[in-house]
Amino acid sequence: MAVTPESVLSDLKNKKYAPVYFLQGEETYYIDMIADYIEDNVLSDAEKGFNQTILYGRDVAMNVVLTNARRFPMMAEKQVVIVKEAQNISDINKEAGQKLLTDYLQNPVPSTILVFCYKNKTLDKRKTLGKTIEKQAVTVTTKKLYDNQVPAWVEQYIRSKGFGATPKAIQMLADSIGNDLERLANEVDKMLINFKEKVQIDESTVQRYVGISKDYNVFELQKALISKDVVKANKIVNYFEANSKKNPIIPVIAILFSFYSKLLVAVHAKDKSERNLASLLKVSPYFVKDYLFALRNYSPVQVINNIHHIKEADLKSKGVDNISASDGQLLRELVFKLLH
Repeated sequence: MAVTPESVLSDLKNKKYAPVYFLQGEETYYIDMIADYIEDNVLSDAEKGFNQTILYGRDVAMNVVLTNARRFPMMAEKQVVIVKEAQNISDINKEAGQKLLTDYLQNPVPSTILVFCYKNKTLDKRKTLGKTIEKQAVTVTTKKLYDNQVPAWVEQYIRSKGFGATPKAIQMLADSIGNDLERLANEVDKMLINFKEKVQIDESTVQRYVGISKDYNVFELQKALISKDVVKANKIVNYFEANSKKNPIIPVIAILFSFYSKLLVAVHAKDKSERNLASLLKVSPYFVKDYLFALRNYSPVQVINNIHHIKEADLKSKGVDNISASDGQLLRELVFKLLH
């Protein structure tokens, strides 16, 4: 049965275990989170020696996995078998290996918790194995978050730790790190560990502990473009060029493209109330004012032209029609075109 990562973790914490878990998809953060929880918490330290087996897909065939799964626990109620990098099991995509797993799924050993970590791929639901796993195993399929979903995830993650955060601090983290949830979680954890009390995280906190500049980041560049502040925009571009490793151009381009694409949607919205635009653009109400301000500074034609300029810069940053321009030069040219 297909379920969410949150529901699986809730069941695990309540000691509700299934015989087989199949964790698959592009977002490895949740796959690792569930597998790590099972590895760390299902068995006691005394039980793990005889009853917990960690296998790696590149080292095993399906018969080895299932031989381990069919063993019975020793001096414990359960045994745990975790297959990491299960997408590399030598015969998981072959008929013989799939038949072995399909047969096991029809009659799994109830005292075994068998976990497959099938990363960056998903099984074909149209085929027998995919259908059987969907029906007989607890199946979690993860997808990468879209950029516009990242701020909400950051806010929820910080809240789950008992802290709060300002919208600008959340946006700084989302814009600077992107949709790499493992890295985002690590950066937030490293930041929060500095506080004994549950405080409100603001942009100064992010600047201090994550190393993102409060004044020179893509969030502030976007603000400068919105207000057509030429001086501020060029200061940020100069900073980016001098610190190119910390400020690669491709994520900057992606964020600017997202902004102007949403601005184009706002241009054509009949109802330009803050509530409607927040819903339509899928942004926090805190940031709707930025779009309303930009609508006063950019005509519909300018918005369309800017999207074209961003697409052109994206191609050049990837080597298309670009012989020698550096990332800093490309960004400088792009910002000039966006402003003028």
